[in-house]
Amino acid sequence: MDCRFSTANRTLSDPNAWSDPPLSDNASDAFAPQSPKRSRPLSKWSRPLLAILVVALIAEVSPAQNEQATIDRPAVEQAIGNATKPNLGPAKLATPGPKDPLVARLIATLMPRNHVSSQKLNDTISQRALNLFLKSLDPMKLYFLQGDIDQFQRNATRIDDMVQAGDLSFAYEVFGRFVQRVDERVSVALQMLDGEFDFTIDEQIITDPEATVYAKDANEANDRWRRQIKYALLDLKDEGKEGAEARDLLRRRYLRYDRRWRDTDSDALLEMYLTAVTMAYDPHSTYMSPDSLDEFDMIMRLSLDGIGAQLREKDGNTVVSRVIPGGAAAKHGKLKTDDVIVSVGQDEEGPMVDIVEMPLNDVVGLIRGKAGTIVRLGVKPGGAGEVEIHRIVRARIELDESAARGKIIEHSMPDAPGQTKKIGYINLPSFYMDMEGAKNNKRDFRSSTRDVLRIIEEFKSQGIDGIVLDLSTNGGGSLTEAINLTGLFIDRGPVVQVKNADGSVQQYDDDDRGTAWDGPLVVMTSKFSASASEIFAGAIKDYRRGIVVGDPTSHGKGTVQTLMDLGQQLFRNNRANYGALKVTLQQFYLPDGESTQLAGVAADIVLPSITAKMDVSESDLKFALPNDRVKPAKHENYNMVPADLIGQLRNDSMGRISQEKEFTELLKRIELYVQQKEQASISLKEDEFMARRKELDAQKEEEEKELEAEVGAQEVYRDYFYNREVLNIAHQYIDGLKKQNLAVAR
Repeated sequence: MDCRFSTANRTLSDPNAWSDPPLSDNASDAFAPQSPKRSRPLSKWSRPLLAILVVALIAEVSPAQNEQATIDRPAVEQAIGNATKPNLGPAKLATPGPKDPLVARLIATLMPRNHVSSQKLNDTISQRALNLFLKSLDPMKLYFLQGDIDQFQRNATRIDDMVQAGDLSFAYEVFGRFVQRVDERVSVALQMLDGEFDFTIDEQIITDPEATVYAKDANEANDRWRRQIKYALLDLKDEGKEGAEARDLLRRRYLRYDRRWRDTDSDALLEMYLTAVTMAYDPHSTYMSPDSLDEFDMIMRLSLDGIGAQLREKDGNTVVSRVIPGGAAAKHGKLKTDDVIVSVGQDEEGPMVDIVEMPLNDVVGLIRGKAGTIVRLGVKPGGAGEVEIHRIVRARIELDESAARGKIIEHSMPDAPGQTKKIGYINLPSFYMDMEGAKNNKRDFRSSTRDVLRIIEEFKSQGIDGIVLDLSTNGGGSLTEAINLTGLFIDRGPVVQVKNADGSVQQYDDDDRGTAWDGPLVVMTSKFSASASEIFAGAIKDYRRGIVVGDPTSHGKGTVQTLMDLGQQLFRNNRANYGALKVTLQQFYLPDGESTQLAGVAADIVLPSITAKMDVSESDLKFALPNDRVKPAKHENYNMVPADLIGQLRNDSMGRISQEKEFTELLKRIELYVQQKEQASISLKEDEFMARRKELDAQKEEEEKELEAEVGAQEVYRDYFYNREVLNIAHQYIDGLKKQNLAVAR
């Protein structure tokens, strides 16, 4: 079956039309010097940087060539004193680039013209934008003073007018004040680290940003930072670091944080500011800087150039978190997980650049490059010992682990070990498509539909009894691909309805006769399944074509975004990279007329999970669009979800769960997780802190394994109790359909 584009209008036939992964606006600052909410597992949406940090990207990144303005920071320099850390010198803050005012005016024009709400760029959007911008800089309210906020609020209803005029001065005023406050707080923190702390008194640190307010003055801010440092020292003591070692580590941490903000260039600041404006319309409309647009294009192509390694930062060091199978580093054979990279050199004889304390994005920029070129890495194996130099030839790699993968599992029910069924398990992390290849009509361009079709054909050749399609980590992607993929499982008919800004509703069908698989189908979803995943799962439900298993509901994102290349908008070509606007231009609805917006797709059979309790759904995001419905579209009913069979599957699954030790332990962890999540503060009294930490550490390993299994597994199929129960349900579903003569597979 070929990929189909004939059923789409301009928006859907444009490969830039997509339904993107959700973004949590309550994620803690990735560069904050301290993150007290250790008890909360990281959601998938606080980890999008992982894909970007694959050191296998295409183009070299040139340093920003922006004019620089200088401000003195004597307080910080005095605080550093004779510390062993490098002298940072005066802060150099970027000023607007020559293209920035033009980009701002263009965004101000395109947003109200294209957004599904048709809302003007007005005072309401302006006030929202200010709040979002402040939150992006200071989410925990640790830096700005209340007086700063009061001053900024005087311009709260003028941002719309200023952006329309291309005036970015207010963004730089706010950012300059923020950097000043960071300097002041870092200065105070460094001074405090030379003093003593009393860990016997009973005091708390607030961990919920919604439960705190900005400090009234410097004294209150300093007291808040005294508590932050106490928390950090207790946290490090729990990790076995204390005394001079812990204090020196915090000094480096705070100075590194200060340096990162001071090194922010105009592109990054423009992206933060204009994204605050666009997200005031809805949480999925964003401005992408030129670099972000390049990264996005590479991720959607699922192929890129480099060494094939994933990196993370730990206390100023660049650490290898994973070597990607099949990549250049893996073929080289010497770079290993937990190795620390300390220097990077280009080609055979380029100078080795020291990258210790260098921001991770800058490290990535040094290591990545075109296939066939050489990069030399200075590496401490395991983070210790002498530095070894690895000479690696960059190469093109395919991110197959981000693509559809399949595996056939011989499954037996716990109470009938001799009766096996062949169940085809497909792991689909995203609805992807090589946009450039599609636009250029390449015959072999990469797409999720083509990959899944290939897997299904392999499954059928081996005589499978049913298919489980795992969308539990799938945050969305190409809307066209969601329609095409649905067509593999239905004969023909409407897949999604789309409402435009003018209120008109269009229907998009699968027009190709026939199916790739018409037998039993189980779709796995979670609270992380969003957008295109919800279109697919919702259509399968409405057609009564298969069953949905997982969290009570999916994410609840029912909107469609398109990517508007700003260079193309300005010059009718995309040779000049001005970045892009990702704008929500439509809302989608399922064949029966229901919108997945906020509501999501309900599971037919619910399984316990920690993800169901995380605040990562659409309804948790600021300024999410409301839910509504449209008229149903006429479509076929496959009658493959008989009510009596679903009732039996639910009851039998609940019985197995109640008898399964691992599910019982999971339910206890879920209860504890909810209790911890609802706590707005943590005691800084050492005995109470350590007692609480001991309780957390006791469950930490299991909780991390659980979360990895649910949202981060690298295997096609992970054999653990949750997935085994999904297969139990699929096995019974196959049997139940056969008994009712409803299972068809050919």
